[in-house]
Amino acid sequence: MEKIKSTTVVAIKHEGQVAIGADGQATMGNTIAKSSVNKIRKLQGGKIVTGFAGSTADAFTLLEKFEEKLGAYSNNMKRAAVELAKEWRTDRMLSKLEAMMIVADAEDILIISGTGDVIEPDMGIATIGSGSMYAQSAARALKKFAANLTAEEMVKESLTIAADICIYTNHNVIIEKVNK
Repeated sequence: MEKIKSTTVVAIKHEGQVAIGADGQATMGNTIAKSSVNKIRKLQGGKIVTGFAGSTADAFTLLEKFEEKLGAYSNNMKRAAVELAKEWRTDRMLSKLEAMMIVADAEDILIISGTGDVIEPDMGIATIGSGSMYAQSAARALKKFAANLTAEEMVKESLTIAADICIYTNHNVIIEKVNK
């Protein structure tokens, strides 16, 4: 059985605001399995927001592990991300998971991968998933040439542009703002 995957997730920090959004498409092989999947989760009362791309079951496993790490490290997002990445890379079962995560709080945006990477992206823009390069290009242009937009508006427009180009990304967008 083929795994369900493919999506675009974007997080942007702009003018003191942080927003993260994703499209709703889940793809199984070359078929759309569902068009309204929620790939964004709020943690800690919305003070931390996550988005995931890749195999859905794997992403939920990682989300649970990330929540455990947050609890173990007093809700310190950076420390929890590093500890998750270390465990993800070295644990026999976790190392087989095929997903990526973006985690964001009011101060930082991080990309966490199964290779042990915890990346704090340039320009306050993080993207993952099949349409990530389209969304990143759009977000960079919006930050440079449409700085009057809010972080939430930039996320929406970036995802819209990605959905117009990427066949694995749709226009059913969910966006959450990080609470301070």
